Amino acid sequence: MGEILVLYYSRQGSTAALARQVCRGVESVRGMRARLRTVPAVATTVERPEPPVPEEGPPYALHEDLAECDGLVLGSPTRFGNMAAPLKFFLDGTSALWLSGALAGKPAGVFTSTQTMHGGQEATLLSMMLPLLHHGMYLVGLPYTEAALSTTRSGGSPYGAGHVALTSGAGELAQAEQDLARALGARVANLAAAIGRDA
Repeated sequence: MGEILVLYYSRQGSTAALARQVCRGVESVRGMRARLRTVPAVATTVERPEPPVPEEGPPYALHEDLAECDGLVLGSPTRFGNMAAPLKFFLDGTSALWLSGALAGKPAGVFTSTQTMHGGQEATLLSMMLPLLHHGMYLVGLPYTEAALSTTRSGGSPYGAGHVALTSGAGELAQAEQDLARALGARVANLAAAIGRDA
């Protein structure tokens, strides 16, 4: 059974909702399952440390999750056209994986959510791709053969899945957004399965 790590950070629930749809897409591929993980918030001052296990939702990701999985789908809310600091903080600590080449040759995709229609979704998706390229991963996007890419009036682009909260509410995904998130998960899982068969 192959495994795709779906790793995200979410504050208002929108990115988490996309992550769940990505997992559904991964698990629609025979022989593949999703491993859902999140990262803790970061702050410049700490009043109390984050618990080692979140009070709700998926567990926090470890670098071992990245090394053990056959592919990665990475999600973050948009922060001025960039990924959120907690996700970047986690990725900044993966230099040992880079040195060992642990992620090289694995497929990866990205997804994001933002409040407004022109809130920097595509720039955020591109910012998440950069560390994945440095790790030697194969980037997977969404082609226009996905019908929802041509009909969406909110989130989603060739760069990856997305959600615009202003159009349907935080955590309330439009049908096209759900479809594109599932398609992204399935595309990454299908590529991982094909690479596994050829290995």
